[in-house]
Amino acid sequence: METLKPETQKNGSRTNGNGNGRTPWLIGIIESKGLLPKISETERAALEAGTVWIDADIFSARLDWDRLVAMPWPRLTEREQAYMDGPTEALCHMFNEWDIMQSRDIPKEVWDFLKIHGFFGLLIPQEHGGQGFSAHGASTIFGKIASRSFGVAGVVLVPNALGPAELLWHYGTDAQQKKYLRPLATGQEVPCFALTEPEAGSDAASIQSEGVVFKKDDGTLWLRLNWRKRYITLAPVATLLGLACRVKDPQRLLGGNTDPGITCVLVPANTPGVQTGRRHDPMGLVFPNGPTEGHNVEVPIDQVIGGAPYVGKGWRMLMDCLSAGRGVSLPGQATGASKQAARIVGAYAGVRQQFGMSIGRFEGIEEPLARIASFTYMLDAARTFTCGAVDEGAKPSVVSAILKYVGTEMARKVAQDTMDVMGGAALCRGPHNLVSQGPSAAAIGITVEGANILTRTLIMFGQGAIRCHPYAQKELQSLGDHDSRAFLEALQHHITFFLGNITKTLAYFFTGGPTNGSGPAHPALNRAFRRVRWASTQFAVLVDMALITLGSKLKQKGHLSGRYADVLSWIFMGLATLRRFEADGSNKEDVPLVRWSVEYCLWQAQLAIEGIWDNFPVPALPTFFGTMARLNPLGHSPKDELTSEVARILTTPGPARDRLTGGLYHPTPDEPLGRLEEAFRLCAAAGVVETKVRKAIKRRQMPGGRMEKILEAGIAANVITADEAMTWKKAQDARRQVIEVDSFDLTEYLANK
Repeated sequence: METLKPETQKNGSRTNGNGNGRTPWLIGIIESKGLLPKISETERAALEAGTVWIDADIFSARLDWDRLVAMPWPRLTEREQAYMDGPTEALCHMFNEWDIMQSRDIPKEVWDFLKIHGFFGLLIPQEHGGQGFSAHGASTIFGKIASRSFGVAGVVLVPNALGPAELLWHYGTDAQQKKYLRPLATGQEVPCFALTEPEAGSDAASIQSEGVVFKKDDGTLWLRLNWRKRYITLAPVATLLGLACRVKDPQRLLGGNTDPGITCVLVPANTPGVQTGRRHDPMGLVFPNGPTEGHNVEVPIDQVIGGAPYVGKGWRMLMDCLSAGRGVSLPGQATGASKQAARIVGAYAGVRQQFGMSIGRFEGIEEPLARIASFTYMLDAARTFTCGAVDEGAKPSVVSAILKYVGTEMARKVAQDTMDVMGGAALCRGPHNLVSQGPSAAAIGITVEGANILTRTLIMFGQGAIRCHPYAQKELQSLGDHDSRAFLEALQHHITFFLGNITKTLAYFFTGGPTNGSGPAHPALNRAFRRVRWASTQFAVLVDMALITLGSKLKQKGHLSGRYADVLSWIFMGLATLRRFEADGSNKEDVPLVRWSVEYCLWQAQLAIEGIWDNFPVPALPTFFGTMARLNPLGHSPKDELTSEVARILTTPGPARDRLTGGLYHPTPDEPLGRLEEAFRLCAAAGVVETKVRKAIKRRQMPGGRMEKILEAGIAANVITADEAMTWKKAQDARRQVIEVDSFDLTEYLANK
């Protein structure tokens, strides 16, 4: 059982570190002027949750290529790969999304398969009946299932993400682990975790669900629980509820205060007073999600996860688990969905023709195609990079928040771009529509595990500025302890650090980034890494500008902190992209993807920096630094020529496209996606035939006309072979078939769900 760090002392005398009970004059002035933000206990728990990782290097402006490439890059183990190729492949073959949508439920045989093959215990150790897979392995499995069905992926994701199993594994008593972990791993128990309430959504710390400690006649301690929760995935079918509630102990039966605080409790769904079964309808997607209520539900105190000593420690437990989980579950699902969309839209753009040529060759189409490809590459890079850190024991809370936010936003943009490229074929629902559920699923990802607006404006920079800054947390800690000596020492180092970064930023303005240190071997990528390091130095200066000039007001500056979060996010995404290129063996074919991705990251970081200076609430500072930022920007939007190169990766069969979209479920040839892939292959081969014919016409070896009419002339003129002509004809037949959309008579239409 994991031991939580002791909570910061809430009460006690204010001393200057020498025990004389007096507040030092400097600290007194800082407190009286309100120069530092007041941090609640729930905020403190969130700030202290998890660990720092490469985010600390970004805040410290100490990015180093050798350190970056030395960081672990996970690969699937033999067991994980076998599970992907075996049970996961078989699962995906059992159903399709349209049938699930029509039945409005996940088939019983799918539920049984999930339980028999241990899909609910991917991360639970093998000694407790689980698969014992790595975070990377579980995340990759989530992605493959999501490439087939968002609903089934959600059902698998929830028991493996934040919920009773993970909390029990980290904090449960030996008895609780023996009782619950194996049934959870094998699906004998179906879990949910009830956190969100009508009055407590993003502000989960203000939950009103209550558990009152009381003593039964036999002298044992129990909890009387009352709750009202909503938006709880798996609640309608759960047999075991994890419940977050605020425990009250009016008689001090536990020996502490009367309001211990937020606590995590296990409640069997068949306990008298528990209400489940009703369902929400989240964007029409089919997965069990609904409300749950409890009225005077009584459970023993032993049902508190971790036992009685963990009463009141639930918020910290949740924050610690979320610190890692947000970088594994939803990013895995978002990556799988984005890969699937990239593969589908690339094939469709290669097959669909307008004005006599494939739409993928139109420059207006190339823009969204390049964005889809590069966002997918970046998202998979960041997911894998972060999972590697988690598997090494890190709980990178800030990076996980970045990945949850950026990953789900990228998936939403990929879904939107896919709809734009495919047009009516994406809008008309039916068994042949492969992408219509993408926007709905993306919207759900935006909302859960911390709504993206809150994550961007409050969590990512707010937590990072204190947790990852080399001196800010030391200063806050010394102020809280009223230790003037430690505070002055940290402040002195902070000032030196700040002035040094200003000096480096001015130097990099003329050189385009640091010239010392190693970097990627490719010249264009080496320059890109230099600019990412320069962006980190600019960011460090910006952070200190805000801490020094705004102080306690920074908490209320949501516009500003959101832009800071954007700079931080795009620096991280650029680093992850470069790390992936190195880990994948620096494939030459991937260079356009990497260049486009990093240039986009630098461009977005530049826009955010300009936004900060345009809106910085302290006069004079923006004039000088903002002008510098614009005179020599970090980056610009990717060039059109590069955009065309990236788009061609999606619209051309080959290893680069296969690497980009690897790890998906590939349907049989008689399914819609299988037919689209075959048409894509045939149309690519037919394109070679068309090129030969058009060149011959240009050289006047044969007359022109419609392609259907001149193939025989091409054979006669020995321009093409009979087999090549047949390939072209097969391609046209396949193309016409896959561009058709579903239609229904009135009875069928009214029956559609």
